[in-house]
Amino acid sequence: MNLYRIMLVDDEEEVRKAIIRKMDWERLGFTVVADAENGEDALEKLEQLEQMEPDVIMTDIRMPYMDGLTLTARIREKYPFMKVLIFSGYDDFEYAQQAIKLNVTEYILKPVNGQELTKILKRVRISLDEEIEHRRNIDALRENYMENLSILRELFLSDLVRGNTDMAGTVPKMREYGIDILDACKWIVAVIHVEQVEWTETQVLFQHQELIPISVRGLVEDHLRSYCRFAVFNSVEGITVIAAIDEDNNQAGLINLLDDICKESRRMLEVSITVGAGHVCDSLGEISHSYQTAVDALGYRSIVGKGRVIFINDIEPTSRGKLRLDAKDEEEMAAAIKFGAPETIDRVFRNVSGRMDDAKVHARQYQMYMLSIINCMIRMMQQYELDLDEMFDSKAQYGDVLKGICRKEEFADQIIPVACRMNEAMNRERDKTTKKVIQEAKEYIREHYANPELSVELLCRHLHMSPAYFSTVFKKATGQTYVNYVTEVRLKKAVELLNETDDKTYVIAGKVGYQEQNYFSYVFKKWYGVSPTKYRETRGSERQI
Repeated sequence: MNLYRIMLVDDEEEVRKAIIRKMDWERLGFTVVADAENGEDALEKLEQLEQMEPDVIMTDIRMPYMDGLTLTARIREKYPFMKVLIFSGYDDFEYAQQAIKLNVTEYILKPVNGQELTKILKRVRISLDEEIEHRRNIDALRENYMENLSILRELFLSDLVRGNTDMAGTVPKMREYGIDILDACKWIVAVIHVEQVEWTETQVLFQHQELIPISVRGLVEDHLRSYCRFAVFNSVEGITVIAAIDEDNNQAGLINLLDDICKESRRMLEVSITVGAGHVCDSLGEISHSYQTAVDALGYRSIVGKGRVIFINDIEPTSRGKLRLDAKDEEEMAAAIKFGAPETIDRVFRNVSGRMDDAKVHARQYQMYMLSIINCMIRMMQQYELDLDEMFDSKAQYGDVLKGICRKEEFADQIIPVACRMNEAMNRERDKTTKKVIQEAKEYIREHYANPELSVELLCRHLHMSPAYFSTVFKKATGQTYVNYVTEVRLKKAVELLNETDDKTYVIAGKVGYQEQNYFSYVFKKWYGVSPTKYRETRGSERQI
């Protein structure tokens, strides 16, 4: 049985120990992961627990420095799903009201005996079990999945035409989503753009222009249904169709049908649409190319005219070769350079370069392909401000690489070292940036430690970073949490003031960012083992703090 994690918070140590000692936690389904003596202490320990955060907090309501209700409010901000049990020795309606507003799980009046606490913990465990069961409930998940199936289908098709899918999982996904375009002879992608027009009150959709894309999509589906198998969805570029070319239909017939749809849209909906039709492809893996060429075809609207079908084959000559660096290739190369190990860089670039071995194209196309790879790398150098000479080792080597585009057999061996140097330079810059951020954070803390409102959120607004990422980076770089570091800075300054001034303790507390003298004394003693007053009395002795 998985045990739920629990933290006890009470300013009386004997009470905490008694509760921990008397309860059979494991039998009740819990394990105590921490205990704290006040709200401030609890929040610090919560941050330190990180991946072992408690499921339940049991806290007294009356504690020094930070009471149970304030602690609960802070917990609700950062840990909204954590359950909170509040103990109170006061049958006070106002406290109960505040607890209800903070969504406290149980409000328990002291004194509470072991039998009563056992009943409460059983209720909490049942509640936690039910929440987990609800989240894992297969029927509910299936129902939710079916409700979102159309959205998942559209996202999958959008990724497919952009080349962002794992082709090994494409066929199972199509069957799962009911996309009936498998096992075709060929495929062709068309993208439909709804033209902007000046509307008049006499037009059918004048008062319902937001329905135009839905109306056009319905018209397309109605006309295609009797001619071919297809999938229609909304992509970034417009209403997109993937049409399956089978033995009983052909691309010419499809182009004619799309042209009829353009005419019907004008006649029935009074809406002008332009259709871009891409190259026919022989495999599902080439659909992204067909999509891109359909988008390219739409780009010719201003030249050949709107309100009609523009077939890319009519505008651009069909290439007999298939050697092209697409967006997915560039993303893969960029990811290898930014995050990959040397062996990953070697594999990715040899894979991309190796495509030239199987391509049967003109020599100029080999050169254009290699130039595309180099251009992608140079764009990254410019984006991340990498020194061109340093990346290519020298201007002479840069020239050698450019000359090497005539020798495709040597190309990979020439560019892989360049990619590895880019990776090393970016890693160095990333480390340098992290060190700079940590240094800036430390400087900010040293300048603002006296501000009692200093928090990780305030600091991160200054750094323009997310608190979660900053906390992780800061702890990795310094070996301590943000809270501990701020506490250390404040207390070291307090020691200086105790040694060098005659200021009262409450004055020193205010100068180092503590609004309450008692809490300052509590933290100081917890850190150094003696109170500020006791420390001052021993000033000048050989005590090492």
